[in-house]
Amino acid sequence: MIKTFKALSALLTYPTDELKRAAPALRECLAAEGVVKSGARRALDPLLDDLAASDLMDLQERYVLLFDRTRSLSLYLFEHVHGESRDRGQAMIDLKAQYEQGGLVVAANELPDFLPLFLEYLSTRPLAEACEMLGQTAHILVALAERLKKRTSPYEAVLRALAAVAAEKPRADVVAGLLAEPDPDPTDLAALDAAWEDEPVTFGPGASSCKDGLIARIRAARRPAATRA
Repeated sequence: MIKTFKALSALLTYPTDELKRAAPALRECLAAEGVVKSGARRALDPLLDDLAASDLMDLQERYVLLFDRTRSLSLYLFEHVHGESRDRGQAMIDLKAQYEQGGLVVAANELPDFLPLFLEYLSTRPLAEACEMLGQTAHILVALAERLKKRTSPYEAVLRALAAVAAEKPRADVVAGLLAEPDPDPTDLAALDAAWEDEPVTFGPGASSCKDGLIARIRAARRPAATRA
């Protein structure tokens, strides 16, 4: 098991007392495996320190404003791939099936494209395979990091660390396309409503498909479940 991906997954989850207590152990885990290089690990220190020392309610409020209220910072990967298009449902089914082939059972109330859950799955795979799959999302990771940088958020370091580990580096034009999408202030309720407005679903030969082939690559990456020790 690659504990680094579990640690980074935990850092992207809703803050709890348990997560606050685990901050020192997460730091030790990241250092012990060395998957994330030293510079990127140092960049994670402000977030780890913040989680350990800050008031829990303040941490939770910040998390909600960042990731739950702002579509442009959604931690659901397929939100950035094709929004509300009809491909999303099949993509969810395919990704959930891949998890289950690898021995990870997804609870009924969990969406498989949630980035922390995706990282949980990657933690169960061989490192080379995990880095290859992570590379398929690299353009999303970098776009999220850029938006978090604009907000001077310590969560930026988590996305930068993941992008650095990914086997495939993102194309600048794809990242630019994502960054061109609306990125409203979470306190601007009118702008948030406009950003979350459902996109029309199209059918037939002219229907749009996944912007960057992520779903196709996920399907192609399927492998038989590995034997667990």
